[in-house]
Amino acid sequence: MDFTPTEEQAAARDLAGEIFGDLSTPERLAAAGTGSDAELWKALCAAGLPGAVEDVGLLGLVLLLEEQGRVTAQVPFAASCVYGLLAVAAHGTREQRGRLLPGLRDGTAVATGAFPARGGVVASVVASVEVEGTASASAGGSAGVLTGVVPWVPWLRDATEVLVAVRDPAPRGGHGLWRVRVADAGTGPVELTAPWAAGRLVLDGTPGERIGGRGAYEDVLATARTAFAALQAGVCAGSLARAVAHTNEREQFGRPLAAKQGVQLRAADAHMDTEAIRVTAYEAAWRRDAGLPYGTHALTAAWWASEAGKRVVHAGQHLHGGMGADLDHPVHRHFLWGRQLDAYLGSGSEVLQEMGDLIERASRSGPSGPSSASNPSSPGTQFAQGPSAQFAQGDPSPQFVQGDPGTQFVQEETA
Repeated sequence: MDFTPTEEQAAARDLAGEIFGDLSTPERLAAAGTGSDAELWKALCAAGLPGAVEDVGLLGLVLLLEEQGRVTAQVPFAASCVYGLLAVAAHGTREQRGRLLPGLRDGTAVATGAFPARGGVVASVVASVEVEGTASASAGGSAGVLTGVVPWVPWLRDATEVLVAVRDPAPRGGHGLWRVRVADAGTGPVELTAPWAAGRLVLDGTPGERIGGRGAYEDVLATARTAFAALQAGVCAGSLARAVAHTNEREQFGRPLAAKQGVQLRAADAHMDTEAIRVTAYEAAWRRDAGLPYGTHALTAAWWASEAGKRVVHAGQHLHGGMGADLDHPVHRHFLWGRQLDAYLGSGSEVLQEMGDLIERASRSGPSGPSSASNPSSPGTQFAQGPSAQFAQGDPSPQFVQGDPGTQFVQEETA
């Protein structure tokens, strides 16, 4: 495998890094509060970055989300690309793609997702579609009504549409994806640990349309886990960069804090954790773009994003000493994002349990079990081997300054 970005991916990454770096400053983030930065979103759309995701693939999106995470930019970029653009492009009907993709490409439509499906929302099909001459209620394009409440949905306050994951009430019935217009549903603001402009989604006979059929939920969930793992990699890289700068500048007894071996070891561990998140996200994204099974690789990236991510943001805050406890300090924003991403789409223990269930099913099915080609999380998927793969990274690792004698250098409960 080769994770070296293509010319188009590198150009998109560099452009995103420039826009995020110029506009997502601590002052603008403080002014935005818990909402999104509308001007930053307009700048991203004017540069054509949401629409470019179709061309650069999931690996390209992963590179862009790393740049967003470095500065904790408050825009619904990840959600709209994953739950809107990529989901519709991969699983929408021809009519849905023609109708929905133009708005998602230019940013006039913003999507988010009510994921994962944990019950509480029920869909009733009221109109089926013709698929190869046969009426099918499980095919994309079917019309229906949805009833239920989703306690919180990220970036709902910015969204024009929501991709709702609905669990089939029948035993082993799987899941379905339904697109709902926000204007047709009830909403209310919800504050999360991270400032994600979240809201409560109330569906009461709300009209919706089915997106995709069998396997669509699993694919979108795996894509989301990969994308948000990349966002976590960026958050961790940004936190660590701030810690490196602080410990090089801050002196104690006439020497920089970074000269102390304990500080060096803590920063080195955080760097390795960040690289583990990054390389597992790269691998999952590369496999999806190559048309290979990637469900368990997405689970691996999600586990590293959860377990290693919270270690890194804790380390970043700890290395700032007393300043890290200041709620207005920029590093605290990385801490909040890291803890929110830690549990989004499944905490480390939940992801590990899901991986264990897949291993158990694979051992029961044996080599003649079902093919994994149509399901990214199927038992036949090869398991990721951890963060040992080699990859090229355009942004260099933090540079440590040489000194003498050593080297310098809340998931919150919500309603």
